[in-house]
Amino acid sequence: MSNVELEQKFEAFRADFESLRREICKAFVGQADVVEGVLTALVAGGHVLLEGLPGMGKTALAHILADVLDVSFQRIQCTPDLMSADIIGTYVIMETPEGRRTFEFQRGPLFSNIVLADQINRAMPKTQSALLEAMDDTTVTVSTETFQLPLPYFVIATQNPLELEGTFPLPEAQLDRFLFKLAMHRPTPEEMETILDRTTEAEAVITQPVVDGPRVLEMGELIRHVKISTDLRRKAIRLVTSTDPADSAAPEPVRRYVAHGAGPRGAQALVLAAKTRALVAGRTEVAPADVRGASAMALRHRIALNFDGQAEGISPDSLLDQIVSQTAGLAG
Repeated sequence: MSNVELEQKFEAFRADFESLRREICKAFVGQADVVEGVLTALVAGGHVLLEGLPGMGKTALAHILADVLDVSFQRIQCTPDLMSADIIGTYVIMETPEGRRTFEFQRGPLFSNIVLADQINRAMPKTQSALLEAMDDTTVTVSTETFQLPLPYFVIATQNPLELEGTFPLPEAQLDRFLFKLAMHRPTPEEMETILDRTTEAEAVITQPVVDGPRVLEMGELIRHVKISTDLRRKAIRLVTSTDPADSAAPEPVRRYVAHGAGPRGAQALVLAAKTRALVAGRTEVAPADVRGASAMALRHRIALNFDGQAEGISPDSLLDQIVSQTAGLAG
């Protein structure tokens, strides 16, 4: 592919990305960083964990995203009695026109391009684990048969950070399957007014599909063509390794409050997010600001606090700010 052709494809990427963002923002108010994070994870081929208080629009954002994409969508309402077979599917006995009985696999809601796992921490661990293979390999195995999931495949999981009763916190292994963890903030008074205008008045906001599944896959391939210098990639690696208390470059708060930090998946998420940010901003090479801006959403859920960190209410975001500020060449 020539440089001219690649530049044309980059321009088309930016146009489609902006079309998706604009169409979503017709129905979804504020949370610009969250919207960009969701779109970045979508085109990068990852999955997103949305965390926020009730009523912040987590479920609404997933529905709106499905509306602006010409792909299939299913919502799974997670509850303690939800079983693995409820989301994967199961074999059932079917009768043929000739009167013979056969086993036929009935596919569950996981067999969709976009899957919303609403309140995922209310599902039992066994059901949560059923998502692991789907998220990691885009396949599911039932008995001895393996089924391919549709592409693109994008899981959006939501959880409420306040409720503890009746919940099952996601283990580190499953958290690591999410490319990003995005935190939704309270809307400003101005945003609240806009929300009321759009949701309590007679005129409804209508969105239209602007991108289809094959185009999402093409956009994901383009991200890999964005350049990152060897020096900057090593700085990104240093940022990731500094989240581990055993690392010699880890700052004192990390050694004091962190049980373990991010691993290779964290580095992959950080670089992919930085490449996407660069491409959306009109650059063909990653800048330090792209790595810095992607650090929180790519790494916050990969930092496991120890007892002291939990007891003192330490925020992974604050630890990441300190790590970035101490990483030469990344501090803003």
